[in-house]
Amino acid sequence: MSRKRSLSILGFTAVLVAAAAAAILPMTASNAAEACAAAYKNDAVYTGGAKVSYNGRNWIAKWWTQFEAPSTGGSQVWKDNGQCSGSSGGGTNPGTNPGTQCNYPNWAAGQFYAEGSIVKYTNGQYYKATHENPGYDPVISTWFWSPFSCTGGGGTNPGGGNTGGGNTSGFVVSEAQFNAMFPGRRQDFYTYAGLVTALKKYPAFANTGDDTRKKQEAAAFLANVNHETGGLVHVDEINQAVWGNYCDRSQPYGCPAGQTAYHGRGPIQLSWNFNYKAAGDALGIDLLGNPNLVATDSSVSWMTGIWYWMTGTGAAGMTSHAAMSGGHGFGVTIRAINSIECAGAHPDQVQSRINAYNKFAGILGVSPGGNLSC
Repeated sequence: MSRKRSLSILGFTAVLVAAAAAAILPMTASNAAEACAAAYKNDAVYTGGAKVSYNGRNWIAKWWTQFEAPSTGGSQVWKDNGQCSGSSGGGTNPGTNPGTQCNYPNWAAGQFYAEGSIVKYTNGQYYKATHENPGYDPVISTWFWSPFSCTGGGGTNPGGGNTGGGNTSGFVVSEAQFNAMFPGRRQDFYTYAGLVTALKKYPAFANTGDDTRKKQEAAAFLANVNHETGGLVHVDEINQAVWGNYCDRSQPYGCPAGQTAYHGRGPIQLSWNFNYKAAGDALGIDLLGNPNLVATDSSVSWMTGIWYWMTGTGAAGMTSHAAMSGGHGFGVTIRAINSIECAGAHPDQVQSRINAYNKFAGILGVSPGGNLSC
């Protein structure tokens, strides 16, 4: 056999091998996609390790969750486990196939939505994401969202309700809404469970008047908390040296925990020995002797914040609870918590609180009302 003919045969053989490999590779890539897990159900409870499918991908829950559709945004409770193939066997996947069920998650500001995601807005209408977005408002950002016709009576979506539809906490803010308000919070300390436990100490908090007043008060409290802690990030005061030791030595009980022990802590940044004493007496906890409980026990920390909200008047002449439940407006709560900002020297700080309040009121689907500034 001539050398030229041998090379031709070898070349032809190589072409056949390459063609065969090319034919096999797509099948290998296709077969690599994992089978779809059971479809995500909005009202189901998922614990850490639970696997679901949503929008053609498998997702794994990192911890307990309910009413939060799988995405890489929001509270980041879901881990994207990659594209899946085949039937999930878990019924209709609301993210990709509307079917006849109207059981879509509530829209949450700041939560990432992939193209094709369907949500229920605060006005009770449904919208479909025509482009992926980081939680833009469906009514305002019409380029990213389009109205979606949902029929079939699949029931109400619990994520948007506040006292019903699966929210058993009794608080007008659901856990999914709380997560949407504070996506970057310290999750090991500022927990929803700790807040709900603290509410039992003050049952009138965000539970006085009609639903509008209840939601407005909750939004107002959380907006002020957001400002005080940088989005529920800081537990201890950052600039502790500004006011020195926070010890009023004129008080008969003094400062048994030490002269520098009463700096700001918790959601309202409880400060000074006399406030630790008063809060501790009201809650039945020795905070004067052990002020660090406010920075180490989530429920106690939340309790001190609600305690001041329900009892502190500052320069407002009324408590924040009375201001919101009585319809006096959000601005009064700013004056009750930090009247220095209301003197005109810090308009940016006042606006920061107002912006958070408007945002949180939107998440709860309630009008913020009037008298927003102090």
